[in-house]
Amino acid sequence: MGIGLLFALGAAVCMGTATVMQAMGARMAAEESSTTGVGTVLLALRRWPFVAGLGLDMLGFVAELAALRSVPIFTVEAALASSLAVTAVVAAIVLRIRLRRVEVIAVAAVCCGLALLALAAGREGEGEGDLTLRLGALGAAVGLALAGWAVGRFVRRGRAVALGGVAGLSFGVVAVSARMMPDLEVPGVLAEPAAYALALSGVTGFIYLIDALQSGSVTAVTATMVIGETLWPAVFGVVWLGDTTRSGLEPLAVTGFVLSIAGALALARFGEAEQHAPDG
Repeated sequence: MGIGLLFALGAAVCMGTATVMQAMGARMAAEESSTTGVGTVLLALRRWPFVAGLGLDMLGFVAELAALRSVPIFTVEAALASSLAVTAVVAAIVLRIRLRRVEVIAVAAVCCGLALLALAAGREGEGEGDLTLRLGALGAAVGLALAGWAVGRFVRRGRAVALGGVAGLSFGVVAVSARMMPDLEVPGVLAEPAAYALALSGVTGFIYLIDALQSGSVTAVTATMVIGETLWPAVFGVVWLGDTTRSGLEPLAVTGFVLSIAGALALARFGEAEQHAPDG
């Protein structure tokens, strides 16, 4: 349990720091060329901060998967949402972004919420989900991929927020699928529906999030994503997979979860830190 919590917090630190590193790399590329879109990304890939950020993202994802094997989903997802607090603190130091008073309070709320969750969280449930649930996860992954495509093609007003929501729901499928996989060894994993759900949702969620951030309000998109990737997986883990808190500490766990998510939402503008980096 303790090691699982460390993995969850490690994932938050890696992903939160990665956002700032990628911001630095993207900013360096933008200063060297007027190219936009894919061109900027290709230039950024030549800059060490951006590459280091991608590496931290991958390391964070591995830590998330490890945490999900031993810690309740609601704890892991709250920890991942807290990566925005890490981004805010690192951005304040590296990019010299001034934190408003409400954001300092939000960082403190996230830390307090995670501390309460660490105290209250019990062991993950014994359930891995039956074949029906794992096939359902794959169906959800396909459905969300199609929904994101439809939003991108046909929706104009509110498109960015809708894509952010689809991305968040997809990341939720990643968490649930990782938890439900009973076999992580080849060749067993090749026949596991949850493995394909995890891979598909991870890719489509990332694509739709990038699209959303490029076409709308970073704050609104990030907030929608955080809500989508935390609330329903937490409920799913409790109802269908048997995740629990320590005996009698349910109110403490709920308070910690709410504090963590509320703090993350208050820090939503840091979902894409480079848009707030200073000029020059």
